Amino acid sequence: MGCGAGISLQGMYRVVTDKTVFSNPETQMGFHPDAGASFYLSHLPGYLGEYLALTGEKLNGVEMIACGLATHYTLNGRLPLVEERVGKLITDDPSIIETSLAQYGDLVSLDRESVLRKIETIDKCFSHDTIEEIIDALENEAASSYDVWCRKAVEKLKEASPLSLKVTLQSIREGRFQSLDQCLVREYRITLNGISKKVSNDFCEGIRARLVDKDFAPKWDPPSLADVSKDMVDCYFSPFDELEPELQLPTALREPYI
Repeated sequence: MGCGAGISLQGMYRVVTDKTVFSNPETQMGFHPDAGASFYLSHLPGYLGEYLALTGEKLNGVEMIACGLATHYTLNGRLPLVEERVGKLITDDPSIIETSLAQYGDLVSLDRESVLRKIETIDKCFSHDTIEEIIDALENEAASSYDVWCRKAVEKLKEASPLSLKVTLQSIREGRFQSLDQCLVREYRITLNGISKKVSNDFCEGIRARLVDKDFAPKWDPPSLADVSKDMVDCYFSPFDELEPELQLPTALREPYI
């Protein structure tokens, strides 16, 4: 989840199991998906990334395989065998690593209730340019199809920080056209501008409500989408002043990608 996913999902081989749970729940905590999330979420099929980023909903291991977030699936009980096998390798030859991981692989099949079977509806609703339009589309879909999934998605959006929703949507949309390096620099900027409380105290309030007091009743500021101005959102993406350096990544030292 969150940063843990960011560390793991940039790897060449990403092994998941029947116990794996993936989620980016940041908007529910007044934050934004970071650690490269705006890169890997924006490159998922259709508008699945927007759905996951804005609602914070979970995917299991099978779903991660199906949408490309993971490369290999194995039963949780076999992980010690996988670790032992890979740990004994004395090569970085991709074909050998691939073969070793495949030895412990299992066939997967999406559950009938999987959200990935809703991809057409997700694309229809989450492709809109604003959070307000996304919510309207979901509510219209729920009214016409009586789809419980649509109502739950709306509930998730209405529980989240309005400011975080708008910041996150813009971040994901920008990530579609940026490299991982560029996404990390932008996410760092959003994070520091957010925790500085220049615009809002939503991050601290979200942490209080979900992790400290656990009353799950955050008082968001601004309290509604209508109260979130463009200037507020733009502030999160604004360059730092001369007292705060931008994120500098050691890309020149990076090893060649095999």
